[in-house]
Amino acid sequence: MRNNLSSQITLTQIPERYYRPGNAYDYSVLTKLEKIPTDIYSSMNDGSLALSQTIAAEIRNRQKDKQNLVIALPGGRSPHSLYQHLINIHRNEGLSFRNVIVFVLYEFYPLANATNSNLYHLQEAFLNHVDIPQQNVHCIDGFMDKNDIHDACREYESKIKLLGGIDYMILGIGLAGTIGMNSAGTSLSSRTHLVPVDNTSRKESAQLFNSIDNVPAGVVTMGLGTILDARKIFLLSWGESKAEIIRQTVEGQATEAIPATALQNHPDTRVIIDLLSAYNLTRISHPWLVSSCEWNSKLMRRAIVWLCQKTGKPILKLTNKDYSEHGLGELLTKFDSAYEVNIKIFNDIQHTITGWPGGKPGADDSNRPERALPYPKKVIVFSPHPDDDVISMGGTFHRLCDQKHDVHVAYETSGNIAVGDDEVVRYCEYLRDVCDAYSPAESELRARAESIIRYLSFDKQDDGSPERPDVLLMKGTIRREEARHASRYCGLKDENIHFLDLPFYETGLVKKKPLSEEDVAIVKKLLLDIKPDEMFVAGDLADPHGTHKVCLDAVLAAIDEVKDQQWMRDCRVWMYRGAWAEWEMDHIEMAVPISPEQLRLKRNAILKHQSQAESAPFLGDDERLFWQRAEDRNRATAELYRQLGLASYEAIEAFVRYIPIE
Repeated sequence: MRNNLSSQITLTQIPERYYRPGNAYDYSVLTKLEKIPTDIYSSMNDGSLALSQTIAAEIRNRQKDKQNLVIALPGGRSPHSLYQHLINIHRNEGLSFRNVIVFVLYEFYPLANATNSNLYHLQEAFLNHVDIPQQNVHCIDGFMDKNDIHDACREYESKIKLLGGIDYMILGIGLAGTIGMNSAGTSLSSRTHLVPVDNTSRKESAQLFNSIDNVPAGVVTMGLGTILDARKIFLLSWGESKAEIIRQTVEGQATEAIPATALQNHPDTRVIIDLLSAYNLTRISHPWLVSSCEWNSKLMRRAIVWLCQKTGKPILKLTNKDYSEHGLGELLTKFDSAYEVNIKIFNDIQHTITGWPGGKPGADDSNRPERALPYPKKVIVFSPHPDDDVISMGGTFHRLCDQKHDVHVAYETSGNIAVGDDEVVRYCEYLRDVCDAYSPAESELRARAESIIRYLSFDKQDDGSPERPDVLLMKGTIRREEARHASRYCGLKDENIHFLDLPFYETGLVKKKPLSEEDVAIVKKLLLDIKPDEMFVAGDLADPHGTHKVCLDAVLAAIDEVKDQQWMRDCRVWMYRGAWAEWEMDHIEMAVPISPEQLRLKRNAILKHQSQAESAPFLGDDERLFWQRAEDRNRATAELYRQLGLASYEAIEAFVRYIPIE
């Protein structure tokens, strides 16, 4: 099984010289707008491996000199890949960590149980797997009396000073630019202190506590002054969700509103990121502003869309002067005139639009994104959770059914942990009342319903243990029937609705198991049973650790195992995005217009998932409901097409084609 194939998806083939320049001169030219030295790697794995080797070398050097290495470690998910590489070096190369002293960057306060502590998660991810002596690990006590907080913070600072200060400071970065847990307005001279958890950080931490309501009100964190005193700082960031805050941190002005920009004033900080997190840096997103370019169709499309937005003009009204004044003179040299470039890019974007996502039978398909034949097609829509299909491509889903294709939907996970306890209580009360009315002798079923009601209403403890199996069954059943109802509404036959319940997800906890052969085998069996002509998969690349990525990896691994079969060679795989973002214009290869009536039908399908309304545990960091996010996103895509001078539609769903990796 080839795992983690999603990390090898490169939507744009970024020339390596942009992100790994071969000499100091090229580096200085490309990075002239960057205020912090930044190392860009092709993947999270490559970046984590490089940093792990740097840390391992420093540990060995210190051991030769009989010295300790004092290192500060964060929580969160950004360093997990780094920790795994360090564990591998310990196991495979015999590196000892006995001379390493750890200070934990922050700890939540007040804690209800130890399993939710930052220290606990750090132990699970790293400390329990290497030989750092227990007395060398220092962390603020999340259970201390509130009257002791001030003294505990001063003592923490004294320990750091006593041990010679922090040599290596490892940092993640929050979506609002937090480092440690220092939010906007934190003083540059601040030391270890108690702060309230800001709203963005609460949402980012919600998965550690099963619900945003369980996130502690405060956190004790090293201050910016403590962080900036470290001799060397490494800031890690992976995935496109951090791309904009990385741009602001690395290229923007230093400001109290974004604490991470304080690192611009540190003498030895390095930002270590993958290409997805680097996406908004000028040398990656707009290389024509800092260097000559290696032009291809996608880069040209990106440049022209950018130029249209800069000038406020549609594509066909751009002039030679517009190109010259905005650093795009190279394109005039390449194509002789703005007219030639404009026509090429206009036609390129025009050809992405189709009202026939399964191909239009009997039509010339030479300029259409999907083939006319075969018709009807066997189509599988893979949905990571039981609602991603309608949220992300509900209009296309409905249209495929209307156009008489043999459509199947495969729900990869049960989604059971994303149902609120109150929702289960409501259904159990309904079940109890039905038993009373129609089966008063059915005491076992009624007793089970009463047991669940009592447990969720009065007895449940937030102690980090897995959810009870009977509660998980109820939660999974609620989501399954909502999904079935929504699929029927879109026109699907019951026998074409598949619930895969991939085992990696079924832990009863937010933390899931790694993807396994068992998961991939389930997906592979479905592919072999149906042998589809077309597939749709969730291509969310923003979160390199979440369920969507694991589900994508499961499908891609299964595709990899059958890619040499003739039906798979003829099958096209389209990636859709989730509820939060859309593909950028330079990547879109199929754009499906959605009429006002179809948008209403999509909204209704989303609303069938009542458990995922306002009370759902994991709505993310967006205050809008799922149907609102989806409609805003689809309308924004349509508006961009209109601004570029193309037809005006109510909404558009967009897709990118996946080519199996050799």
